[in-house]
Amino acid sequence: MALLRVTLLVLVVLAAGLAHAGEVELVSTSRTVHEGLFNGESVRYTALLEERRYSVEGALAGQLVTVSYVREDVADPASRPVIFLFNGGPGASTTPLHFSAFGPKRRTGTDNDAVMYDNRHSILDAADLVFIDPVGTGYSRLADGAEQGLVWSRTGDAVSVAAFIRDWLTRHGREASPRYLLGQSYGTARAAEIHRVDPELEFDGVMLFALVPGPRPGPLGPMTALPTMAATAWYHGRAGQHHDSVEAVFEEAVEFARTDYGQALIRGASLPVEERRAMAERVAAFTGLSADLVEENNLRLDNRTFMLNLLADEGLRTGQLDSRATRSLDAPPQRPPHDDPGLGYAPSDPDLPEDLPGLLERGGHDSIVEAYFRDVLGYQGDEIYAGLNLDVNSAWDHEGGGNAIALLAEAMERNARLRVFWVAGYYDLTTSVYAGRYTLDQGDIPADRLTAAYFPSGHSVYVETVNLERLSHAVRGFLGGRE
Repeated sequence: MALLRVTLLVLVVLAAGLAHAGEVELVSTSRTVHEGLFNGESVRYTALLEERRYSVEGALAGQLVTVSYVREDVADPASRPVIFLFNGGPGASTTPLHFSAFGPKRRTGTDNDAVMYDNRHSILDAADLVFIDPVGTGYSRLADGAEQGLVWSRTGDAVSVAAFIRDWLTRHGREASPRYLLGQSYGTARAAEIHRVDPELEFDGVMLFALVPGPRPGPLGPMTALPTMAATAWYHGRAGQHHDSVEAVFEEAVEFARTDYGQALIRGASLPVEERRAMAERVAAFTGLSADLVEENNLRLDNRTFMLNLLADEGLRTGQLDSRATRSLDAPPQRPPHDDPGLGYAPSDPDLPEDLPGLLERGGHDSIVEAYFRDVLGYQGDEIYAGLNLDVNSAWDHEGGGNAIALLAEAMERNARLRVFWVAGYYDLTTSVYAGRYTLDQGDIPADRLTAAYFPSGHSVYVETVNLERLSHAVRGFLGGRE
């Protein structure tokens, strides 16, 4: 019965005109003024911590707490780009994008040792930034008694975020400004869904970080995963050592995957025994696994088989979000995704400044993120900041899934100025590079309006300073219409 009620409520939203059924009401604003040095430029900016009530058909569904950074010395705000950023999960807050990538402060360290410092690679010099924690993440909360399906579903979530964006643009007089969406992981699907639920809310660009691939039935799954496995095996010294770069390993593996390997997978059980064995040996040479294991799995390797076997002789498994990470195979079991050593993986960063400028410490707060919200932004609530809410993830209605990227192609047909910027990490097994490439190509995203950037990193490509610097420059180029 509960599922039926949620389904009926979602149908009410659909019948009411999708995004226009969601309404937001500003409840409170904390405004502080700051100054930072970004891309070598001194920038004075206002930080706006805003709380809004979100309702559907007059029924309170939750609250949205967002953070906006708006540059002060702009003569013509209509010409100033604004980027709306969100992470994925579902159930993940925007903290990686906010405090590792583009916000004015950058986090380093883990748990009790974490601190923040001035982020000279923030893109606040080039665009205003609006960080969105959807309902159930950060300080954004589901209302007591509210039906989860109104916000914890593919449609309900997109409707709520689109309603917020509309309100933000109107409230701050930025309807004429160039506007962009930036979504990471499931946030890439959210960015596409926003175009479906509110097609009149047009954008100049969409930035897709760690693109969630569309369905890849049959041989497409193992075929598109193999190049990332090859890159991982090269990184750990198990294969591809005739190459001196991950880029070269990846390109060779892509060519193999979409030709000989793909053809062998398509032939399936009809592949002769001797050809099957020869192909198993070739796959083993790329992936660092034994030919026997490859053959036992009918030439089709999934992530788990690869992660648990690549370094098994050392008693280790690799990560999935970042396959450079490792953990003992005998480590105590943890609830997914915490069983993944790639979750939150941050390799040593030689490019960190010795004296961290603008240092912010945790003090008496539960986390460095809470210290920032309360001591710097002036947040007055008594809630705990939810960096990752697995209750949201388990309750999520994916509505059958599907390839959301096709929705972007439709939006690009309607809107001639809409462009796409795609970012991927070679060591990301969760949303692998070639799977993303395949999804974009088959989703009919126009090649002349697509910019792609690959990085020697995992799911969050900006964890190393050297990558963040390159990424920031690439984003500035995309905002300026340059590839």
